[in-house]
Amino acid sequence: MNIKINYNECLTNLSCSIRKYYGLNYKHNTLDYIDKLLEQKSPENVVLILFDGMGSKILDKILKKDSFFIQNKYKDITSVFPTTTTAATTSVLTGLDPVEHGWLGWNMYIKPIDKTITLFLNVEKGKEEVCEEFLRVKSKLYSKNIIDEINKTEKASALKLLPFGENMYNNIDELFENIENMASKTGKKFIYAYCDEPDGTMHDLGPDSEEARKLIIEINDKVEKMCRKLKNTIVFVIADHGQVKVNNVFLENYPDIYNMLERTTSLENRAISFKIKDGYKDKFAVLFNQEFGRDFKLCDKEEVIKNNLFGYGQANELFEDAIGDFVAFASESNMALLTNGSTPLCGMHGGNSDEEVYIPLIIIDKC
Repeated sequence: MNIKINYNECLTNLSCSIRKYYGLNYKHNTLDYIDKLLEQKSPENVVLILFDGMGSKILDKILKKDSFFIQNKYKDITSVFPTTTTAATTSVLTGLDPVEHGWLGWNMYIKPIDKTITLFLNVEKGKEEVCEEFLRVKSKLYSKNIIDEINKTEKASALKLLPFGENMYNNIDELFENIENMASKTGKKFIYAYCDEPDGTMHDLGPDSEEARKLIIEINDKVEKMCRKLKNTIVFVIADHGQVKVNNVFLENYPDIYNMLERTTSLENRAISFKIKDGYKDKFAVLFNQEFGRDFKLCDKEEVIKNNLFGYGQANELFEDAIGDFVAFASESNMALLTNGSTPLCGMHGGNSDEEVYIPLIIIDKC
């Protein structure tokens, strides 16, 4: 199948190392070099900062070799499949692979309500109003997270900083101020900080835009400035995935293929789930590969499961229905394949290219 995700050295495994340090259970292998660092240093604070979309390849293109991030990058690891925020950040927060936690993509088919849902927004794909039916079955997706689990141990405290919801910060400067303030307090702590940039800027303007370049340099410089003020702290800086500039193609323009779909596509525009009408699976595979075989690898459900495309472990009860009959993913191609309700963007992720898969593991030792 030639999938580049390494489920022995990905975001899930980093999360498992952090879980191990705080005495929590974990289901996948840890990263021995992270285990040794945390054991030897025994930091009062572990800070994990995730910059959405800040993959390794774009850092290498933009930052100078003597920049803070490049100098402190321990190595590249991989995201999970698909290379998207919904799946990747959930793996960070749970220590589970996507097959287990069930948060498979931006849009996902939910069998009990027979609807395709934009998971983080709680709405049906292409709509704006909250889907009450989904809220009633949402608990079928895994919801326990490392923040709550650490706090329940009463041996350490855990905090989550997001640009929305509880503990919301208003801008990047406020994010770093909050990290500094929290880290200065006494007691053993885990601080998870999520920043929705540079992903948002790259979606709108492209990963090759001048705005993205300036933003990444700014992030690098401000993290360096913050780290100078920290003590007894290990800081991990990571991303959930990278991005590529895409060519958006609408499947409706290929009616011979589109009319074989039983429902709208789901997951991502570069990692797409198809459910096909009865009796048309073979024909769909032939026509899809004729038209898009140079741009996408098409895998049937059996191949997806056999090759553990979404990771390892006990499958979430919604998983098999959610992946449909086929999953297609892009590697070297820059194509994004959309259907009605999909959002065309300049920069995108979800696929299997180096730009999307590889993410930096940056370690700053302030102990």
